[in-house]
Amino acid sequence: MKEVYVLKLRRDWSRHKYIYIMLLPVVIYYLVFMYFPMYGLQIAFKDFSPVKGILGSEWVGFKHFVSFYNSYYFWRLIRNTLLLSFYELIFGFPAPILLALLLNEIRGRIFKNVVQSITYLPHFISIVVVAGMMVDFLSGNGLINQLTGLFGIPSVSFLIAPEWFRTIYVSSGIWQGIGWGSIIYLAAIAGIDPSLYEAAKTDGAGRFKQIFHITLPGIMPTVIIMLILRFGSLMAGGSLEKILLLYNSTTYETADVISTFVYRRGLLQMDYGFSAAIGLFNNIINFLLLVSANKISRKINDTSLW
Repeated sequence: MKEVYVLKLRRDWSRHKYIYIMLLPVVIYYLVFMYFPMYGLQIAFKDFSPVKGILGSEWVGFKHFVSFYNSYYFWRLIRNTLLLSFYELIFGFPAPILLALLLNEIRGRIFKNVVQSITYLPHFISIVVVAGMMVDFLSGNGLINQLTGLFGIPSVSFLIAPEWFRTIYVSSGIWQGIGWGSIIYLAAIAGIDPSLYEAAKTDGAGRFKQIFHITLPGIMPTVIIMLILRFGSLMAGGSLEKILLLYNSTTYETADVISTFVYRRGLLQMDYGFSAAIGLFNNIINFLLLVSANKISRKINDTSLW
């Protein structure tokens, strides 16, 4: 049996060796940057000291997890993380789908290309630049307040108002990602059999009926897959870099999420064991959400990642 298995491996290697060689850099990348760092996860259960190292640090079990649960910030961080992800899911996730449906209905090729280019461009702008634009536009004497001031509306300090943070974050994210996110849905729409539309037209179906009865069902497997992947990052609470660039101590009430708290506690205060425990807790929840969403999707409509 062993000889047969080795023979199959040799035969497979001889047939597909160039594919395996092309795959090798990807495998090395994931081993070095994804799997080897997992060795350091044990500091979540240790009172880690850089002087003593990972092996020399004292085991403390679930001390950091219990400390995080009992801390004053626990429920605020959970609430902010979930709310920010929820708003992104409700408003940000459907936006590229709607844009793809609208672009698919445009018949003028030149106008369609112009719209696509305009909506794609923000994706290539750095998050730092986007955050800088938000700061310039929304500051006390920024463009928005100057425009509203022309109509006698009092200026609003958007960047230091906790109630405005989620709106600023989600809306700027939609603006930056809506065009790029629509590409995958446009590709899914392009894969729909054109004869279905011809048959619908013959039966007297208008554009709206074609969208609801042909286009949407045709791209639904893609939508479900993307939704499952989104559930896998539900506890991420958005982009860490963008939140760090936009928030401040006056907006912690609504802007402080788990990832930003880990950054401040781990890197700024050098409490590596505690921050590693919080990060591990966050990733475990994300993993459970991903598996649950995949399982539910597979039972409901037979569409899943695995």
